[in-house]
Amino acid sequence: MHAPIPPTGKKPEIAPKIWTAGTLTYTGAALVPLFFWLLFGDFAWSMRDRSIGQMSAWYLNHLKVSNLAFGLLMSSLPVLIGLILGPIISVKSDHHRGKWGRRIPFLLVTTPLATFGMLGLASTPFIARWVHGFFPEQSAMLVALICFGVFWTSFEVATIAANAVFGGLINDVVPRPLLGRFYGMFRAVSLIDGMIFNYWLMGKVPDHFSIIMTGIGLFYGAAFMWVCFKVKEGDYPPPPPEDNCGPMTGLVAGTKTYVRECFASSYYRWVFVMLMAAALAFAPINTFALPYALHLGLKEDTYGKFLALTYVISLCLAYPLGWLADKFHPLRMAIVTLLGYLAVTVWGGLYATTPGTFLFCWVLHGVFSGCYFTGAASLAMRLFPQNKFAQFQSAAGIVASPAQMTLAPLLGMIIDRSGNTYSYTFVGAVILAVIAIAAAIQVYRKFIRLGGPDNYVAPV
Repeated sequence: MHAPIPPTGKKPEIAPKIWTAGTLTYTGAALVPLFFWLLFGDFAWSMRDRSIGQMSAWYLNHLKVSNLAFGLLMSSLPVLIGLILGPIISVKSDHHRGKWGRRIPFLLVTTPLATFGMLGLASTPFIARWVHGFFPEQSAMLVALICFGVFWTSFEVATIAANAVFGGLINDVVPRPLLGRFYGMFRAVSLIDGMIFNYWLMGKVPDHFSIIMTGIGLFYGAAFMWVCFKVKEGDYPPPPPEDNCGPMTGLVAGTKTYVRECFASSYYRWVFVMLMAAALAFAPINTFALPYALHLGLKEDTYGKFLALTYVISLCLAYPLGWLADKFHPLRMAIVTLLGYLAVTVWGGLYATTPGTFLFCWVLHGVFSGCYFTGAASLAMRLFPQNKFAQFQSAAGIVASPAQMTLAPLLGMIIDRSGNTYSYTFVGAVILAVIAIAAAIQVYRKFIRLGGPDNYVAPV
């Protein structure tokens, strides 16, 4: 039997599927430019993230700073800035209303500041030599370290403020049923950036540090500003009424409201612990990977090429993992990938003591950490209230900050005192992975009681 043909002789037209994100509506065709500009922005964003930290780590290692100082600058300082700045920017962004939206105005300010920081880092070797001419009695390394610290702080202030907002922008403009697949593509773009930098550029950093850093800084500034003018936000509900009892009273009242909303529920406290421990589980190896490799006798070029191999593997997995996250939920993906990561770090703690075993375990570390960051990329967006996402995201950062500030310096001090036994980074990863898995199981039990994947409603 065939369906009857209308009198006109034409088959009925099928209405295009409509996707919504707040007040924004998209057809499939309308999603294409949105995804293009967000992914183009991510290309610039990821080129910055994949390269600046690596080059900065190389420069500090080139200065021969201690592992303690390395950990303080590369890990503790950014976390301290985030602890202070993250909640302020997040709440301000959630409450802001303007013709440009509530996220993009902040990105328009932080993008030039981040560019300034990158250009300053690129100029640090020259500026440090010039400044040292005025203070010849001081250590050249100390002068260079201070100059580096000034520009690194500027860069991190801008980066952390932008991080607090960019995730909120994606949450506001991308339809929720597509978040997993979007982050799969997002992750793929980021990995392509990592492959480009580590395969072709990382080995050239010792000879061309300033040129490479300058090029990336200028590209990021121009590209991301362009994206800010191309992505449009929708309309938002009115923000909460401002407190009119004076600045100090309003600050106290606002702080109490923030603490009550974010921390009163034991469910969210478990979510914060889970996110903290999971992110920290990858930090020991990520922070000290380059010094670890150089200590074992590997060259920067070899390091970069094996990191590029990690990205190639992760790139092949990116979209399937995003699809699985949409289908099975990112919380389940997080638990599975953390279990795999635990097995890798146990093995690494026992055997990663030669160049070959380190490279083998380091690649597996990168693949499993990549699986977590792809499969669980939309986890916070799925668990936190959408209208206060940036606020709850910043609260998660507050919980993580004390551990993040102390972890790298503590590990650096242990490595220094142990005679550069870098395998302790795997031991730290094992401990944190166990904590993350235990917290994730507790969150999952509560998540099921709150409706599970199909009927979950974030408690408020």
